[in-house]
Amino acid sequence: MSSTLISRGESVTTGIETFEFQVEARQLLQLMIHSIYSNKDVFLRELVSNASDALDKLRLESLRDGNLEADTSDLHIAIEVDKEQRTLTVRDNGIGMSHDEVVQLIGTIANSGTAKFLQELKESKDAAASQDLIGQFGVGFYSSFMVADEVTLLTRRAGESQGTRWESSGEGTYSIAPADDAPQGTAVTLRLKPEDTEDALYDYASPRKVREIVKRYSDFITWPIRMAAEAPAKPAADSEEAGDDSAEEAAAPEVETVNSMKALWARSKDEVTDDEYHEFYKHISHDWSNPLETIRMQAEGTFEYQSLLFIPSRAPQDLYMRDHKRGVQLYVKRVFIMDDCEALMPEYLRFVKGVVDAADLSLNVSREALQQDRQIQLMRRRLVKKVLSTVKDTMSGAPERYTTFWKEFGPVLKEGLLGDFENREAILDLCSFATTRDAEEPTTLRQYVERMKEGQEHLYFMTGESRSMVESSPHMEAFREKGFEVLVLTDPIDELWVDAVPEFDGKPLRSIAKGQVDLDTDGEKDEETEAERERQKQDYADLLSWMTTTLSDSVKEVRLSSRLTTSPACIVGDTHDASPQLQNIYKAMGQELPEVKRILELNPTHPLVIGLRTAHGEREDDAGLAETAELLHGMALLAEGGELTDPARFIKLVAGRLEKTL
Repeated sequence: MSSTLISRGESVTTGIETFEFQVEARQLLQLMIHSIYSNKDVFLRELVSNASDALDKLRLESLRDGNLEADTSDLHIAIEVDKEQRTLTVRDNGIGMSHDEVVQLIGTIANSGTAKFLQELKESKDAAASQDLIGQFGVGFYSSFMVADEVTLLTRRAGESQGTRWESSGEGTYSIAPADDAPQGTAVTLRLKPEDTEDALYDYASPRKVREIVKRYSDFITWPIRMAAEAPAKPAADSEEAGDDSAEEAAAPEVETVNSMKALWARSKDEVTDDEYHEFYKHISHDWSNPLETIRMQAEGTFEYQSLLFIPSRAPQDLYMRDHKRGVQLYVKRVFIMDDCEALMPEYLRFVKGVVDAADLSLNVSREALQQDRQIQLMRRRLVKKVLSTVKDTMSGAPERYTTFWKEFGPVLKEGLLGDFENREAILDLCSFATTRDAEEPTTLRQYVERMKEGQEHLYFMTGESRSMVESSPHMEAFREKGFEVLVLTDPIDELWVDAVPEFDGKPLRSIAKGQVDLDTDGEKDEETEAERERQKQDYADLLSWMTTTLSDSVKEVRLSSRLTTSPACIVGDTHDASPQLQNIYKAMGQELPEVKRILELNPTHPLVIGLRTAHGEREDDAGLAETAELLHGMALLAEGGELTDPARFIKLVAGRLEKTL
């Protein structure tokens, strides 16, 4: 709790605890209140969504805990408007919160990500991007302060006797106090700001406006949302005799349900608009932007289920965090069972949001049982294939949306190449890669295969930390000279999957930084070329043997290269050795791979290498030649972006050689 406040005061007589927001939290609240949203109506969507989640959780907990002392006979959401006091209350009789949960869930706006988030907000130039950032940060409850001068939260957790009251004006402090009169569930009461239509701040004390917002954003909520019914129009004579106000006060207002409560996934596609799908997505994902794709599925027969899935238009902030949650909810016959159901969607599709509603599962099924359930496994297979086929349709039918998808989720999708053997070909078909053919336009593997040179047997690639590093690598020289296209792979996951995927469409994948390279196609393999290579092997045999011995602490072999045209030397790995980048990845994860010695390749046509061969033939005992060999190896390491074992010694050797030239 100390991370969420600067100071705390407590009244002994009242039990009221006063907390002070951190500076960053105050800044965030002020941004939200004054400058973020063009559409302030969304505050009500957030409060109703939170209430719906609380009802889901209570029903689920009551199913799992038969001893829970909680009233589940009439679960609902109530919205109460007081026009005279200008207050709006959103009330539910769901799971509620304990005192500690209020501190943790309501008081933790100032978490470790706030500073980064604020910086992104300040750098964001347009309002839409700012709203997206807010949605990713997940502070929907605090959107209440856009429309309210003061917010009061009254809550009591189901099964407990003590309630809690939370209050704040959104300025510097908030208070928490015990509340003996709190009913089960949570009530959020807003003391509304005056109407200001120029600032898109409407009259949220108007029941008609509140109904309009509920119908637009929350009509699909599966719990009843209740409000006092609108009073029927009175005849003019009655109004004159009694007056409108007194007539309304005399009649007890009836309560009506203002949402349809129709689950979108259970309605036919013709009955649902895109706007309704989009609002449902925002409800379950707490995202503020529309989804990129909407995916519907309905399976009938021996095993029935319905699903409504979404591919977001941008990656959430926790996509690569260990404690991220997968976004598919499981229902059984419209009864909420669990959030982030891991059994329904593999790790590499963790960005998919949505709902799966099964007809034949037990209501008290556990996460452990789901992992072994045959029906769940069948559902998972079908859902995965549907998501992948949707991306493929987007790839061909809506290239701009596919480009967005790949930018946001491409590296995650490629994780599937490591474990999902059943769908590996389908995933490969969806991948796009940077290539030396065009600096701006990525390519698919199928497009690469179609462009392969006649006689080319391999799909060539190189991994690295950046495109510039790959393109400037000595390994690229012969490929560039002979016009061979090379895939430029710079995502960390690329280091892993290229070793797991041996081929595509019958063509082996080949790293240009590993093994021997022969770029002569069938038409170029003439007797003269072969004779020249054989002559070079004989001419350099003594030098290569001597250098292999001299550099034995650093390399496993020194040999001639067929991949160099301008550089004197480069370092390559054996075909199945781990690359330096892969070793660094494992090292960052705390797993050291066994040290692997690599191979130093020499360019037999480079003047430096020719000179070294001549000098070795004339004075092989010269100690300076060993230093030259060491320098060649060091330069090759630096050229590929590697690290020298002893930088100080390398600098000393270079300085000594430069001194002799003056």
